Amino acid sequence: MVDAAVGVRALPESFRALGSLPAIDYADRFTLATDAPATPEQWARAMFGDVPGFAQQVIWRGLLGLRLSRGRSPDTVAGWRVTGRGEDWIRLEAASWFLSGNLVVRVGGGKVSLGTFLHYDGRLGRRVWPPLSAIHRRLVPGLLRDAVATVEDRARPDGDRDRPGGDRDRAPESRKGGIR
Repeated sequence: MVDAAVGVRALPESFRALGSLPAIDYADRFTLATDAPATPEQWARAMFGDVPGFAQQVIWRGLLGLRLSRGRSPDTVAGWRVTGRGEDWIRLEAASWFLSGNLVVRVGGGKVSLGTFLHYDGRLGRRVWPPLSAIHRRLVPGLLRDAVATVEDRARPDGDRDRPGGDRDRAPESRKGGIR
């Protein structure tokens, strides 16, 4: 079962402190119990891939106008810049002209959590995000469950991660059929 907390006050200060935004206008955190072994960066890549897939580009670049990096890099996950990390967390950051965002992945205590923090840099952010946030909140639980399956598959010696044509580098939606 995926636990959800929505709203700045619903998240513990220790989790909010991992964000880098000057102010948080929207926040959520989704948590799933798992004993699948992976670092925070491996979890982030299992969730989003190394480069943004088609559906991610439509949402992130098209609807939200986020400026994402192109190509694979140890400094990015699905085009989002890695702007902070610790032993049990990683922070990704992207911005457009009307909003800035952080995605925070935290691992520990037999759980993986994904937090989304947004700051509205313009009025358009206040108009665009609320309807999209409802879709976001419906998709994230599936994204976490798919990431668990990906991490578990990569941990198996017989997984396809080393096979030519394996799905290691593809974004999750290209493996599962949608951006969840």
